Amino acid sequence: MFGVRNREGTMREGKLQIYCGSGKGKTTAALGQAIKEASLGRSVFIVQFMKCRKADEEISFIQRLEPEIKLFRFQRREAAFEDLAPEEQQEEIMNMKKGRNGAKKGLATGEGEGLILDEVLGLVEKGIVSAEEVHELLGEASDSTELIFTGIKLCPEMMDWADDVYQITALKES
Repeated sequence: MFGVRNREGTMREGKLQIYCGSGKGKTTAALGQAIKEASLGRSVFIVQFMKCRKADEEISFIQRLEPEIKLFRFQRREAAFEDLAPEEQQEEIMNMKKGRNGAKKGLATGEGEGLILDEVLGLVEKGIVSAEEVHELLGEASDSTELIFTGIKLCPEMMDWADDVYQITALKES
């Protein structure tokens, strides 16, 4: 359980899982947790960052699971962030910051009982948001909110916040 002050200023206990590493399957593991939570009657929001639009086919089935699981995408371009021109990257940065703010608002209003921030670690790694801005989200979560962060590179302070951290790496790839 992570100990963090909530919006009322009291300490709260909550659950934060992080899936990180260079291997494939971080998003899939997070989606599995979303399905598990939904099967228990809980609502889950998934906010995706740093995902190119062509990944839509891979997760389009999630729309069939609404209203229990809702997916929000904030990157608008087809290409991966790294492949965009600098001015296009700036537009996408604004979109991703809106996504982070939307997640914060959702936590503050208590709309979702579970929240997955897919590739949020990439936002910190690229300097789009700070680790402190991500940490602020924990303070907005209710006592029972389940949180999952995914991404490749884990910044050291996040290790202290998390209850469970899973490093996903490939032992063999074809």
